[in-house]
Amino acid sequence: MAVSPLPAASTLTLDDQRLADQLLTLRDCLRWATSEFHVGRLHFGHGTASAWDEAVALVLGALHLPWDVDPAVLDARLLDVERARIVALVRSRIETRTPLPYLLGEAFFAGYPFTVDERVLIPRSPIAELIEHDFAAWFPEQPPARVLDLCTGSGCIGIATALHLPTAEVDLADISPEALAVAKVNITRHDVGARVRAVASDLFEGLAGQRYDLIVANPPYVDARDLAAMPAEFRHEPALALGAGTDGLDIVRRLLREAREHLTDEGVLIVEVGNSDAHLEAAYPEVPFLWLEFERGGHGVFALTARELDDHAACFV
Repeated sequence: MAVSPLPAASTLTLDDQRLADQLLTLRDCLRWATSEFHVGRLHFGHGTASAWDEAVALVLGALHLPWDVDPAVLDARLLDVERARIVALVRSRIETRTPLPYLLGEAFFAGYPFTVDERVLIPRSPIAELIEHDFAAWFPEQPPARVLDLCTGSGCIGIATALHLPTAEVDLADISPEALAVAKVNITRHDVGARVRAVASDLFEGLAGQRYDLIVANPPYVDARDLAAMPAEFRHEPALALGAGTDGLDIVRRLLREAREHLTDEGVLIVEVGNSDAHLEAAYPEVPFLWLEFERGGHGVFALTARELDDHAACFV
């Protein structure tokens, strides 16, 4: 796992240093962190769903241990520096409300690790399930040859797709130079530079003449009401990647107007709109959005084929 960017353990207060001295084993740290997270009333929405899950992710991440570590390790005694690192992480998670993946510098998506920081959203899209199934519902015989990950952020969707589909060429497009810098780090990390490239583009503006068999987009889609009510953890994520106007559809409207020009005739468009799904249905009642279901939870992801975009082109003008 990535090295934590937290201050050195030597910055602990005297009381926290005494506390760290009492947390002898990994099991001790897990129990203590879980209790602290309950008391701190944290929000869990960046890869974990409970105080216990967050504690497991934090402690294993701090110790650079894999998720499937042998349970016997739970009773291993920790080094002083390891206990201090865990206490520092827990305190920072509670006091700053910084999402854990930012503190660790890493998030997992579709089974792969990705470098993340506050220049990009933390990967958490249910689209991961579609990637893990190779988008077989739309490409049962031949995988897509060219894929576009639009509003790519960290590049997690496009890079995970490239790893699952070893013959696919993938473009990662984003308007943010800061996000593209992170995406390039992840391209290098996963050694997919021969098939994956990062492109600076305001939606499709930097992709003139390019066509794709599959376009996957996780654009900004949070409406003004949801944005105002978000827990403090979300304030650490780039606002550019979250808010999209009063109804959350400012970017999606453009995307629907422009996507067909960049799809092959048998191509497919898959877009996540989250809680703005109701706004989208109301805005385009005649469009046959296929709303996808996910085994591990998640909602607000639709699919449209190129032919469906053709049939309803007048709706998007």
